[in-house]
Amino acid sequence: MPPRKAAVAAFAVLALAACTTDKPAATTQSAASAPSASESAQGSGTGAQSKFFVQADFDAQLAMRSQTPEGPANKPWEQAIAPKMIDTAKYKKDGPYHLCFSNAAVNNPWRQVGWKTMQAEVGLHKEISKFTALDAEGKDDKQISDIAELQAKGCDALIVSPNTTATLTPAVTAACEKVPVIVFDRGVQTDCPVTFIKPIGGYAFGADAAEFLVEKVPAGGKVLALRILPGVDVLETRWSAAKVVFDKSKVQVVGVEFSDGDAAKTKSIVSDYIQRYGKIDGVWMDAGATAVAAIEAFEDAGLPVPPINGEDQQDFLQKWKDAGLTAVAPTYPTYQWRTPVIAALKILKGEQVPQTWNLPQPKVTGENLATYLKPNMPPLHYALCGCEDLPGFPEAWGGKKG
Repeated sequence: MPPRKAAVAAFAVLALAACTTDKPAATTQSAASAPSASESAQGSGTGAQSKFFVQADFDAQLAMRSQTPEGPANKPWEQAIAPKMIDTAKYKKDGPYHLCFSNAAVNNPWRQVGWKTMQAEVGLHKEISKFTALDAEGKDDKQISDIAELQAKGCDALIVSPNTTATLTPAVTAACEKVPVIVFDRGVQTDCPVTFIKPIGGYAFGADAAEFLVEKVPAGGKVLALRILPGVDVLETRWSAAKVVFDKSKVQVVGVEFSDGDAAKTKSIVSDYIQRYGKIDGVWMDAGATAVAAIEAFEDAGLPVPPINGEDQQDFLQKWKDAGLTAVAPTYPTYQWRTPVIAALKILKGEQVPQTWNLPQPKVTGENLATYLKPNMPPLHYALCGCEDLPGFPEAWGGKKG
């Protein structure tokens, strides 16, 4: 597999490591049932609702999309939607500070962009005298060990991006007894962290994409839904939100297929559905890293690309512009990697922070595409990095000045 395609496949398979948990409390549930490939191919529709679906969370996230966040207008990583502030006076201490970070992994482009952004944010703050980070390499056991190791290093605050939700919960719970903990990206099944930082969430992502397709696909039109893996909470909530939207519409979901996040498999699935149905009128995706592969399947068949969603990675945005696609890109902003550092410093200074820090979650549309398309950045760069004002940009993120 060529290096770029391998990177795309690696990203998508590991998208669960780049995604947040929509419900960090103990109500996170087991994997959902999904239609089999054979059932999907027969146009069985959207199948059973995910066991992860929580109506109240769905309603709350969709409502957040229209709420005005609080905070600096030009710094979305410092904004919060409907924050419920908590007192942190008990953690106040004099600096300088030693911050520690237990990272799930840096094994895909999304995480690599985020990690570079976090390091640059740390560099902005002279009161941070030491920053110790351990990479769990996508392994639960290693991250559990990493968290224990960091607690012995004299950390003033501990930032955690969990590899998985349930398995890391005991380790985070134990750490909370010794050091203020900030969790971001995905949650844990305990409310002991001082703050949990995330974009709005998977329901908003899934609904944004599905609503766009319902608007653009004619009644009775055939929609193919492409998913990565079953049983990953944020991906399940993306799909469960889309299911709600599709079930209320007049479009026909003819397939719900798992691609394993592999570009070649994605392209093969789409090609197969084109052959079976002759025409596919829309493509919904729970993650956009293989969106270009899906587009290429239509191009190879000599067919126009139907309405489709991707994400804010540059290869998709460039393809969107070049081909004049009808598209939308819900996002999971990488600028969230700046927020935990900011939160840790606020906590150590005794300042209030949101208990659940809901960050804005913009979407890329035809109207604002030019704003997010950055031709001087590499294909797998994520537009919503919030890194443009950081030292070393764009070179440190693989870009070129221009």
